[in-house]
Amino acid sequence: MTGMKLSQDMADLGGVARITDLRTRGHGRRAVEGAVARGELTRPRRGWVALPTADPMLVHASRSGVVLSCITQATRLGLWVTRHEAVHVAADPRSGGVRLDRARSHVHWARPVVERVPGSLEDPVQNVLALTADCLPREDAVATWESAFHQEITSRAAMLALPLKRAAREVAERATPFSDAGTESIFIQRLSWLKVRIVQQVWLHGHRVDALVGDRLVVQVDGGHHVGAQRDSDIAHDAKLKLAGYHVIRVSYRQLMHDWPAVQQLILEAIAQGLHLA
Repeated sequence: MTGMKLSQDMADLGGVARITDLRTRGHGRRAVEGAVARGELTRPRRGWVALPTADPMLVHASRSGVVLSCITQATRLGLWVTRHEAVHVAADPRSGGVRLDRARSHVHWARPVVERVPGSLEDPVQNVLALTADCLPREDAVATWESAFHQEITSRAAMLALPLKRAAREVAERATPFSDAGTESIFIQRLSWLKVRIVQQVWLHGHRVDALVGDRLVVQVDGGHHVGAQRDSDIAHDAKLKLAGYHVIRVSYRQLMHDWPAVQQLILEAIAQGLHLA
């Protein structure tokens, strides 16, 4: 029964835990050492144990003395990010005992805006967003922040209440909760200089559209999920919009991210022709 309780408590702690945290749950040193000897637990680092089935990234963080953060933790939280690189981790500049494989990890030495709970291996979302503001290009960081706002993981008001650095504060002030996807966020940012009204997530003829430029120009930014039944539904909705007098421009992920000048020129020509007017 004791072994089952230990395994359950380890699972509750995320599969990787400090031995001191197990002691607060009533597991003595002998019980923990016995579980390690039987192969029920592994020892990634002195003072830490892990289940054999534990998340490898959490094991890596415990072994290195860091927390998962920035774009790595943003991805784990389901936020929109534009690129995946080495594992991004964070450590307080005052901390000691950090052991990193620099070929695998990018470490952010930064004081957290929200204190980290001792023994935690994943940064709070507020710290994650603050680090992306320094790490990513501005439009990419805004897209990640807008993903968090849209999913209501946090809010602009909550972020602005924190002691943010200048870059993070500027991102917070620009980000909105309206973008349904990062591609939509980037599209809106790149056309923010236009003196034409652009409204996001407008409900038209039974479906939301990504952007309505002026009164009649609809822009849909496709992601990788626009295939199969979703693609059929999109085509049917485009037809309804055209019959109702709207002009529809559909942009792919590749066009948006890798051929933006052509996309921008297409939008500008449509506006020049007055296709955005009722």
